[in-house]
This record gives sequence, C-alpha cells and structure tokens, in this order.
Amino acid sequence: MNVMLGSGGFRTPQRIAFLVDLMKTHFAAAERILFVPYALADHDGYVQTMIDRGINAERHLEGIHRAADPVDAVEEAQGIFIGGGNTFRLLADLYRYGLLDAIRRRVADGVPYLGVSAGSNVACPTIMTTNDMPITRPPSFDALGLVPFQLNPHYVEGQMFVRTASGYEPHFGETRDDRIREFHEMNAAAVIGLWEAGVLLRNGKKLSLLGTPARIFRRGQLPRDVQPGESLDELLES
Repeated sequence: MNVMLGSGGFRTPQRIAFLVDLMKTHFAAAERILFVPYALADHDGYVQTMIDRGINAERHLEGIHRAADPVDAVEEAQGIFIGGGNTFRLLADLYRYGLLDAIRRRVADGVPYLGVSAGSNVACPTIMTTNDMPITRPPSFDALGLVPFQLNPHYVEGQMFVRTASGYEPHFGETRDDRIREFHEMNAAAVIGLWEAGVLLRNGKKLSLLGTPARIFRRGQLPRDVQPGESLDELLES
C-alpha cells in the first residue's frame, strides 16, 4: 500500500516544489492521475488551479467529475489524488457516487494514493478529527481507513492570537490540543497533528514523516512531538 498524506499549506514556491518532488516519486509509474475535486464546489476550476500551480507533477490530471462513471474511473486509475476543501462535502460525494469500496480496493492493490487536507482526513478510519464545519451531512463519518490512525491536518500548537489595533491579543478559544483531548474522551484511535506542509508516507508497513514536525496524541498519554525523518511504523499497528 502506497499512501501519501499532506496537511496542506502548499502555497509557497518552496513548499510546492517539495510536494511535487514527492509526487514524482510517488506516482513514478503513472502517466495519468485521477483527481477527486469533490471537496470544493467548482470542480473544473479546482483541476485547473492544480495544473496552473504545477501540482500535477508533470502528469495528466483527470478530474473524476468528468467521467461518465466515477467507479469505472477509479478502476482504471493509475494514481488517485484527493484534494482539500470541506471534508464533509467530500465524504458525502464519495458515498453518493459509491467510491469508497472502489478506492479502498485499488489502493490495497498498489495504486498510489495522495490526499491533501480533506483528502488526508478521508484516508483515516473516520473524519472525526477534521477542522471543517459540517456544511452537509454524509451518511456516516466512516471513511476510507487507508491508515489505522486519525489525522488533524493544519495542526498548530498552543493558544491562538488575534491582531488588534493595540497589538496581538489572546483569542482564548479551545486549542487543537483541547479538541483532540475531547476526541479521546470518546474514542481510542491515535491522532497525528500534522503541521502545515507536513507529509506522511506509508509504504506497506513503513510510515515516515517528512517536511515539518508533527505531534502524536494517544488516549491517556501525554502528547509526543516527532521530527521529520522519524519512523512512525508503530502507528500502523494501532
């Protein structure tokens, strides 16, 4: 199983180049990549934006929304890329078009998968650690389960601050750590808080972190910070 999961925040030239280099290796055997733009409303615009930014890794990026049969498109895909946006809208459409089983099967057979932001959330067992508002209701929170842990993309540590006329003031809202602690009050799965531009690579039973640090949360334990290059194989056993 070859799965690449990005937090998001690939906006600067340096970050885009980092992601594209990884994509070229990840999709080395693919001439075409099936792109799933369901997390945003403008599907054609989303595909074109990815091409304009070069986040197609010099491959032909095909929007699944243009396929006569989305399931057939998945069955024929050489690589699958699910982009970011609203996780609830994305998962609702994956259910609507009956794509969850097809994607799981193809990835299990070795087709490389890339998810960014919402596309990373749906690679987890559920979408319960997304940051998004539930703008629509999917039939279930259960997702692809390509990894056995949960992700919190766009993770940031500590208290937020708001810029005012007199400077920066504490926001005093719940932190990401608070939200993940709430998740663990009712759920046992490990959670990885993935900083912007961070990437997780799963190759079979190997899991590695690239790009930026991350924080691992386990129920009943203190959070643990990990650095790029560290092996996270233990999380594939959770």
